[in-house]
Amino acid sequence: MRIFGIEIRRARQDYVENLPTFAEPVKDDGATVVQAMPVGGASASYIDLDGQVKNEAELVTRYRQMTQQPELSQAVVHIVNEAIVNEDDQDIVSLNFDEDEDDAIPDELKDVLVEIFAEILRLLDFRTHAYEIFRTWYVDGRLYFHIVVDPAMLQEGIQEIRYIDPRKIRKIREIAKVPDPKNNIVQTKIVNEFYLYNERGFGVTQKGLATETKGIKIAKDSIVLTTSGLTDEYGKMVLSYLHEAIKPLNQLRALEDAAVIYRLVRAPERRIFYIDVGDLPKMQAEQYLRDMMTKHKNRLVYDATTGQIRDDRKFMTMLEDFWLPRRGDGKTTEISTLPGGENLGQMDDVLYFQKKLFASLYVPVSRLDSESMATFPLATEISHEEVNFSRFIDRLRMRFSSMFLQLLERQVVLMGAMTPDEWEMIKGKIKFKYARDTMFSEMKDQQIWQQRLNVATLMMPFVGRFISNKWIRTHIFQQTEEDQKLMDKEIAEEAMNPQYAQIDPATGMPLENPMDPNAIGNPDNSPLGMDDAQALTPMPTDADQKLDKNGKPKPKPKSK
Repeated sequence: MRIFGIEIRRARQDYVENLPTFAEPVKDDGATVVQAMPVGGASASYIDLDGQVKNEAELVTRYRQMTQQPELSQAVVHIVNEAIVNEDDQDIVSLNFDEDEDDAIPDELKDVLVEIFAEILRLLDFRTHAYEIFRTWYVDGRLYFHIVVDPAMLQEGIQEIRYIDPRKIRKIREIAKVPDPKNNIVQTKIVNEFYLYNERGFGVTQKGLATETKGIKIAKDSIVLTTSGLTDEYGKMVLSYLHEAIKPLNQLRALEDAAVIYRLVRAPERRIFYIDVGDLPKMQAEQYLRDMMTKHKNRLVYDATTGQIRDDRKFMTMLEDFWLPRRGDGKTTEISTLPGGENLGQMDDVLYFQKKLFASLYVPVSRLDSESMATFPLATEISHEEVNFSRFIDRLRMRFSSMFLQLLERQVVLMGAMTPDEWEMIKGKIKFKYARDTMFSEMKDQQIWQQRLNVATLMMPFVGRFISNKWIRTHIFQQTEEDQKLMDKEIAEEAMNPQYAQIDPATGMPLENPMDPNAIGNPDNSPLGMDDAQALTPMPTDADQKLDKNGKPKPKPKSK
């Protein structure tokens, strides 16, 4: 049977997989592992989906049902909002290349990759559907996309990217056990990998049998699969980030339901009717008691809207009212009240499980309170929970970015911009930069620079004696060698510009003497030469020379 879709040959990958090893490859894509048919055997499209795979569809459905709970939905909103920031003045995600002078990506190739990545974002309509795409991946724990190409014109690349429901597709990996007598090991070799698609899905019946066990074979490179990277204890099934919240969520639901039932039953004050039945026989006493109950549970009500009189039954059941017969003892008919339950407003146990639910999703508990105002504390006052949450979001973005890498690989290979082996050499240098909240980022940067400037100001009296300017620039201002060279160049250029030159009107000299060995612009803390001084000092050293209105020195009058 011919497999539908495209397939990219990777020589390096085949070489690595064929190397001798006794350890089986560890995969986190949740593929179903089957034994390959021996040479000469029959091949068919029938795949047994019994075992762990039959529960995957139910697992995805459970994850989606969990998001219907308000507390968990609120936590998911916090996570997705932190990961996907959509602001008008910046891209949601952009390419960021790892600059390495020894092995840097050529500028021409960078331009091609940026153009291809922009086309991929357009095909995904990422500007509009970024929130939904990331949320679906986070909740389901897996994301499938089908790459639609024109077989007659593969060089035009991807034409469309379509989403596939994870309950309708499975990844199949055929392996073979190859003995290696030389090393006395049995090597596991991957014979083939493909996807199996069925429109009806791979659900499970009530008897535990798979509804469908066959479908359309699809080539591996026609599908882009992005998983959460989390697997069960056996490494056979992909889990979602919501998996840890299943138990806390069930406990919270049970506790809330119990609290509601308890409040409905115990909240109202019950009435106790003591009915004097005198010396009536048992049967007549019971009938008399029922008559009294019916008499007090029905009343005529006048409807002022329609002008009708109707028989309105009171919503009083035997759980609310107690009707007790009474004989003799000198007591007659009496009506008393039974007080309702106390401490019905305490919700400490419910709040405990709400905090436990947020903790299982790594969301700070402080975000549970919807009425709290958004505050931006100092960088030194950020809680440990917020720091861990920020790092958790970075890990989510890094894992989610594997989808972009796979799409970039398919596109550059189809368009002929690179070969598969060339892509393997540079893909580690490609990174993705996600947009961050502008207000929070700016305030955080301002606080960091304020702290750096304060420290630098306190250390300036010791510059030239105990520490050098280069040390301050490297350790306090966190400038690299490239940053320092760039700053020195820009400072020298701005020194020649009267717009930035700070001149002492009394002397006509710059306020900061570039000949000073302790100057900030002198990184090696040594006296500057005349060439450096002339480059950094745009003004003459003659103190008697006057300046014009533009701050430039006036020419001296010619001597007669």
